[in-house]
Amino acid sequence: MAVAEPVPLDTHRLSRGRSRATSARLPRRLNIAAASLLAVVTVVALLAPLLSPHDPLFPTGQPLLAPGHGGFLLGSDSIGRDVLSRVLYGLRASWFAALAVVASGVLIGGLVGLLAGAAGGWIDNLLMRITDGFLALPAPVLAIAVVAALGPGFTHTLVAVSIVWWPLYARIVRGEIRKLAARPHVEAARLAGTGRVRIALRHLLPGAVPATVVTASLDIGNLVLTLAGLSFLGLGQSAPAPELGADSARNLTFLLQQWWIPVMPGLAVALLAFVGNIAGDGVRNLIEPE
Repeated sequence: MAVAEPVPLDTHRLSRGRSRATSARLPRRLNIAAASLLAVVTVVALLAPLLSPHDPLFPTGQPLLAPGHGGFLLGSDSIGRDVLSRVLYGLRASWFAALAVVASGVLIGGLVGLLAGAAGGWIDNLLMRITDGFLALPAPVLAIAVVAALGPGFTHTLVAVSIVWWPLYARIVRGEIRKLAARPHVEAARLAGTGRVRIALRHLLPGAVPATVVTASLDIGNLVLTLAGLSFLGLGQSAPAPELGADSARNLTFLLQQWWIPVMPGLAVALLAFVGNIAGDGVRNLIEPE
């Protein structure tokens, strides 16, 4: 009598099931509150000129004042500029830069993934091999090379990061499109004589939106850290423009005595990355099915 072979356990599926079960136990209002942190930080960034007590570019008090002294909540820097005002303006620059790179990645990668997944054949192979070529290169190193070729500057840094950030979205959208292309409603649309462009835009693209939104929301924290790291290396805005990574790098000499000058911008970067990750988890839990 033949003995049935044991069915191997799909540990990846089981781990995903446990993760979703854990997420399902979280109240929906907590996920909504976490996702709304994206809007909260965006509002704070928009209102940075109104929330800043002083001009971030010009000295407004005595140099090297400790936090809480002389009316400076986070202290003053080496020439008397308000650290809080510079942090708020730097937060604004970093946050909107991350959103801009995510938007460009979704747009470029989404178009490449949609074209590859909907067309198939040699077009799919060609576009995915180009995508694999970008994925094989370390993104930060390639971004540094692009900035070195274009010249230092905040705009050039954003262009460089955008060039290397779209392949992930192309892969995700292409995978979702290929799965949806085998669905019965798409096959029915083909049999009904619906054109390829209409099928791609009406029947395929909407199905890839949830996975793309989840990836984009989880990606903001990574981008904040990447952009801050590049500006820390001197590839961001030139002085005296307020930028979190650059302000930390320029003031490292004060780390042991006037610690608040380089540390406060670094804490702002950590806070933005933390908010991005928490908000991304909230968006994922709200969108993904249980």
